Amino acid sequence: MQIESTTLWDFPRQNYGDKPHGNNKYNGVTPAFVIWNLLQRYTKEGDLVVDPMCGSGTTIDVAKELNRKVIGYDLNVVRADVIKNDSRKIPLKENSVDFVFIDSPYSDNIKYSDDEKCIGKISCEKTEFYDELEKVASEIARILKPGKAMGWVIADQWIKKKFTAAGVLLWQRLEKYFEPIDIICLTRHNQTSNTGIWHNRAMKFNFYLRGFKYLFIMKKLEKK
Repeated sequence: MQIESTTLWDFPRQNYGDKPHGNNKYNGVTPAFVIWNLLQRYTKEGDLVVDPMCGSGTTIDVAKELNRKVIGYDLNVVRADVIKNDSRKIPLKENSVDFVFIDSPYSDNIKYSDDEKCIGKISCEKTEFYDELEKVASEIARILKPGKAMGWVIADQWIKKKFTAAGVLLWQRLEKYFEPIDIICLTRHNQTSNTGIWHNRAMKFNFYLRGFKYLFIMKKLEKK
């Protein structure tokens, strides 16, 4: 199957609703337009959407606005409609969900919670990080209906003069459970790295500014 790498559908805000979605002050918050686009493309009204790491609840807000059923889980519960749960064991039946969205940690660079079970406390330089994310992937594949899709957001890491291709390493695990639909490049706006001082540092120390995240869109593998 041919995989295309494209830039995400960057519609103006008025095209995807005018209500608040999640909390833009929350660590690692997902832009609402990403979820809006995915739900418009891969779901219909009444479908069940699940976010195993829903953070401040952006997926919940967007799904409700689009008249989708939605369940949001997280270890760090910040609102009443989020259910406390570890994404490595999702309490739903097999083949019961129409779409899954997940914006997972991509290393231990952000403090998501104080819970010691949080995957975001593991460095992406360790194999354990991908082992734990694969457990999440396995659960997502289990609960998805046959032929249904999921979207997974992750980024690479460049820190202390060392590059870790977290996106590629995760992709290798995801291919065990899903087949690719597309790879989207999510550009980051208003980043502190988009300044003269960081451009000079990048040239001086020979590194690239990490100005994007991956959005992997994949479909549940059919059992042979």
